[in-house]
Order: sequence, then C-alpha cells, then structure tokens
Amino acid sequence: MGKVDLHIHTTASDGKFTPAEIVSKSYESRLTHIAICDHDSIEGVIPAQIAAKNFNGINVISGVEINTDTALGELHILGYLIDCSHPELAFILNKLRNSRIERASKIIEKLHRLGVNINLERVREIAGEGAIGRPHIAQVMYERGYVFSLRDAFEKYISRGGPAYVERDKTTPIEAIQLIRRAKGIPVLAHPLTCENLEPLIKELKAAGLMGLEIYYGNYNSLQVQDLLKLAEAYNLVPTGGSDFHGLDSLSELPLGGVDVPIECVKRLITLASQ
Repeated sequence: MGKVDLHIHTTASDGKFTPAEIVSKSYESRLTHIAICDHDSIEGVIPAQIAAKNFNGINVISGVEINTDTALGELHILGYLIDCSHPELAFILNKLRNSRIERASKIIEKLHRLGVNINLERVREIAGEGAIGRPHIAQVMYERGYVFSLRDAFEKYISRGGPAYVERDKTTPIEAIQLIRRAKGIPVLAHPLTCENLEPLIKELKAAGLMGLEIYYGNYNSLQVQDLLKLAEAYNLVPTGGSDFHGLDSLSELPLGGVDVPIECVKRLITLASQ
C-alpha cells in the first residue's frame, strides 16, 4: 500500500463515501497525501480538508476531474492544487453538472425502450448532492436486478457504443486545461493508456498548457510505467498517480492507496504550483 493517492472520488460525484469518510479511511490506510478529484465537481474538497484537521499527518490536495470529449473518444483531465473559490471554475463545473441530469434522463429513456425500467428519482437519491454519473444509473440497474454488477451494466448497456449510451455536453481537453490553468491549478492527463495516439495527443495538449501525466495508475505494469515516465520526461510533465477509488465495486477496483505513488510526485506538484 502506498502513502500517496492522488485520484479519489467522493459523494460529491460518483463515489460511495463522503469526503469526511474518505479522510477517515485514508488515515486508517496510513496515507499521508490524498487528492479529492470528483467528476466535474469541487464540492468535496473543502469538507475533506476540514475533516483532515481531526487527523494528524494527512494532507488533502484540492483537485477535480473534468470529463472531456475528442473526435477519438472521451478524455479525462485532472486539475491539482486548484483555487476552489475561482468563480469561472465554479460556474463552468455547475453547468457541466446540470447537463449530467439531462443526460441521465436520456439514458433512462433508452433503457426503458430496452426493457430496463428504472427511474430518475432513484438515481438522484443515490447521487445525493453529488454530480450524477453513469455509475449511479448502474447502481440502480443492479439494485433492480437487471445486471449482475456495475461493470455488467456498463458492458451491456451504458458504455460508449452501448445501446443506452448518450453523449454528454461537449467540453474539449484544451478547454479544460486552460480552465484549470486560469484557476491556478496544474492540469494532468488522467489514465493515459486509455487514449489513442498518445504521444501526438500529449504533444498537442502540452502546447495548450498540460503540465502532468497520470503514470502510477490502476494495474499499469512496470513496463507501462517506464514507458509513460519516458514520455513525461520527454515533454517535461510531472508524473502523478492514484487508485481512482470510488468504493462502489470491491471486485473490480483498487482500494485506497492501492497504487504505489512516489511522494516525489506530490513535491513536484507543490513546486509547480508555487512558481
């Protein structure tokens, strides 16, 4: 288990646990540095930082994960050490969260036509105050017995190309990177091995202001990590990493701190933010 986890979700988006619960669990896992990176939301950051005051030795870094689209598919851009009081950031994230409700309604309409009868009210209950995402829909599908697991829901119905998939409001990676930079944050390309034509993409995003690359992630093996480190060095990008913890499916996701992320990643992020 590592001491650093820079990719964690809470109930502010599609995670199972509240920000305070995440801090408590991170402390129990002996983590020293964590980053709250909810989808299109910064609502979990301040509560987590307040909760961390009750635990010695744990630091909560402000973060966000902005879902974006390209012609080749969806890309996620992480933002670290952002100014959570930045008005433009708050406005745009709120707009993106509102669009998620409309998208969820359209997905549910498609599911109904496929014989999967769930309702938006239950999805909103599960999401609570958080930004609605497809995992919330998958939870209701599982709850109603239409699928065997959350992964099953995605694979059969709601993943890109699936029969109930609906596109989101479009935000480009470059727009997300520039927004994060204006909010005094450090933009990082998330889980890059899901991206096609990675090096040309990195070159394009670097020119737009990309500052980091998520390298220590999921089940990336040592060879993959080394290849990504070479790319990061070639384009002067700070390496980051984390578990992408949601707490929704213990069979398919890593635990908090489940990725060994070097503490040097945090130090380099802090150094960049101070420049």
